[in-house]
Amino acid sequence: MAVSVWADKVQMLLRRMNNFYSADSCRTVCSRFEINGVHVGWIPPHVTTLLARYPDVFSPPHGGAVSLRPSLDSYERRSEAVDAVLQTLRQEEESLSCLRGWRDEKYSVMPKFSDPPLMWMERAATSLFGVKRYGTHINGYTVSDSGEVSMWLARRSPTKQTYPGLLDNLAAGGLSADVGVKHTMVKECQEEACIPAAIAEKARPVSTVSYTYEDEEGVFPECQFVFDLELPRDFKPRIGDGEVQDFYLLPIDKVKELLATDDFKPNCAMVVLDFLIRHSFIEPDTEPCYQEFVAGLHQAL
Repeated sequence: MAVSVWADKVQMLLRRMNNFYSADSCRTVCSRFEINGVHVGWIPPHVTTLLARYPDVFSPPHGGAVSLRPSLDSYERRSEAVDAVLQTLRQEEESLSCLRGWRDEKYSVMPKFSDPPLMWMERAATSLFGVKRYGTHINGYTVSDSGEVSMWLARRSPTKQTYPGLLDNLAAGGLSADVGVKHTMVKECQEEACIPAAIAEKARPVSTVSYTYEDEEGVFPECQFVFDLELPRDFKPRIGDGEVQDFYLLPIDKVKELLATDDFKPNCAMVVLDFLIRHSFIEPDTEPCYQEFVAGLHQAL
């Protein structure tokens, strides 16, 4: 792939994953989702209309915002009230396709990662409220005696709910409520790639990759905590919980080529791009789009 073509495709990827900030996005018609006057998400217009059916839970839109009722004055009350609404919508609204992927997995809702959570919400419903989602992604790589870097990639199972069959990082997973970042990283390494905890715990937290995109299922503000894990050259990951169908150890130049193709899960391609920049496989003197790449990986949430 020609260098200019590769860079154009990477820029297209970054624009796609940050399309909520584009001039023609739904952002201008979304309602802010607020809890106690604090902005925690973005609600698309069709969802705002549905929420009007539940006046005991959601106040009518005011000043461009939809808020939870003040009477829902605790973490538990907010969480339970919103979950009851979502359970009803899951049964009654076939148009909300995201709810067909219900996971019984709780995600924390808060303005910033450093803030105390205000409630929890079912993972599959977070895009309806545009609340921030967090996860961990692990770059697994090896270094030869001569210093050549290769990276382990996973291919997602064809039965995955999202992005079936596409290339992925060695291991990755969403951050559930009340579960720590490192604990999640180690757990995903063990479950998805059968990496022993003694090895996984050597992974280094190195970066975050953040972006916000919209699609037919809603708004997705996401932040991934990125870890680098240098693996022994004789170690081979194995399929664990069935979320992966295969693993490949590829030269870094081949990985760089693949991340600009449609064969890669988009946010995982961003995590690989971040690795290439941090390890100087992409440098500002040889890549004219270097600054745009860096900016596209770290959009404000």
